[in-house]
Amino acid sequence: MTDPLDPARSWDERFASDGYLFGTEPNAFLRRETARLPAGGRVLAVADGEGRNGVYLAQQGFDVVATDISPVGIDKARRLAAERGVALTFEQVDLAHYAWPEEAFDAVVAIFTQFADPALRARMFAGFTRTLRPGGILLLEGYRPEQLDYRTGGPPCAQNMYTEDLLRTAFADLNILVLDSYDAEIREGSGHGGMSALIDLVAQKPG
Repeated sequence: MTDPLDPARSWDERFASDGYLFGTEPNAFLRRETARLPAGGRVLAVADGEGRNGVYLAQQGFDVVATDISPVGIDKARRLAAERGVALTFEQVDLAHYAWPEEAFDAVVAIFTQFADPALRARMFAGFTRTLRPGGILLLEGYRPEQLDYRTGGPPCAQNMYTEDLLRTAFADLNILVLDSYDAEIREGSGHGGMSALIDLVAQKPG
């Protein structure tokens, strides 16, 4: 659980080990759905941590802006990008104060951003919609409240979890292409491991 008074320091501490907390391979949902993204498009990777998803997207030819609050995480993401031979833009961002530039991205990728309490989540979700260009794609994966029983990743806070009704309401202005709740075994470093209660959203901003 991050310290609400100093989230950057909390994430720096979590990312301080030599290994990668959530591994170096992309999230499985992201890998499955990458083909939906506009080829070569500009993609915002939200709270991308140590870079596994942003680096993967750069490897697929996207123009990636990867944000995170942790300078330690960003340094490790830069190292991963160098190892994989790709370039992307890194921005140290506190999403509580991010401007969400209007219609700036062809896609937004938000994987397990459940550090956000309901108030911050509402601002973030509105920001996702704002920053997408018409026709742009949102890929979002998170945990459902049932994850609290599995205890295999994510914060111990039911209020931070997602439900289908919550996502339908939050993204009512987008065209929902996929909204899927399911349980699956995941292995993402030491941070996420085991049977997990997942929810996936793919949505498109009207053109």
